[in-house]
Amino acid sequence: METVTTVAGLRMALAKTRKSGKRVGFVPTMGYLHKGHVALIEASRAQSDATVVSIFVNPTQFGPNEDLNTYPRDFLRDERQCRDAGVSILFAPDAREVYPGGFETLVEPSELTKSLCGAFRPGHFRGVATVVCKLFNMVQPDVAFFGQKDFQQCAVVRRMAIDLDLSVEIVTVQTVREPDGLAMSSRNRFLNEEQRQRALAISRALFAAEAEFKAGEREVDALLEIAKRQLERVDLLQYAELVEVDTLKPAESPLRRPAVFCVAAYVGGTRLIDNVILN
Repeated sequence: METVTTVAGLRMALAKTRKSGKRVGFVPTMGYLHKGHVALIEASRAQSDATVVSIFVNPTQFGPNEDLNTYPRDFLRDERQCRDAGVSILFAPDAREVYPGGFETLVEPSELTKSLCGAFRPGHFRGVATVVCKLFNMVQPDVAFFGQKDFQQCAVVRRMAIDLDLSVEIVTVQTVREPDGLAMSSRNRFLNEEQRQRALAISRALFAAEAEFKAGEREVDALLEIAKRQLERVDLLQYAELVEVDTLKPAESPLRRPAVFCVAAYVGGTRLIDNVILN
């Protein structure tokens, strides 16, 4: 594995790969890797010849009162995991490399960011779209891999790739979970033992709604009510919404098209998100 920290170094490393006509897969991350990230790397290795992983905690997607400064970081651990997982190139730029002096051009998504996390984190998806667009231009991958846990992010990135004619295929990989159902997240480390147990209310709420859907329930309000009974253990429920998969607009009863049940909640001071697709 080759580790590079500059765009020039990245392009030099990729030149050898491209010269041999290899298919390039890309996994953008903010580091503090876990099994969910490893699943993305494995998917990339299965569908491409060379895998690039980026580690960059993107400041433009954090709001003024969010956890940019405390976001977990352990580069040596991440580098070891990437090497063990068979990554070809690890790209780890600093903020000045990604946003050089005088930077002022932003990518501004629209309709897909008005609900769910976008309603509570103004400017978040502008930061996401901007950095992902920049990373796509730096790496120029054939295919890029994102986790389903960040469903709205996947939708925004896929729409951006279409709208801006970016020649990259977007692949969404199923959420990886702990044995008890909690979705893998770098922020899980902030939960103490008691909070960790209460955080299970999120996945249990989603699984309860999913089970009722599989049993034949198609009324949105009924599915929401089933989920919200489980969510009483969280400290602050930001949203529990059933939206259309393609548009992220509120799903209508009775459900006739694929929908995704999305939840964002605080347990202690930690914000967690999760979802299940009802299809």
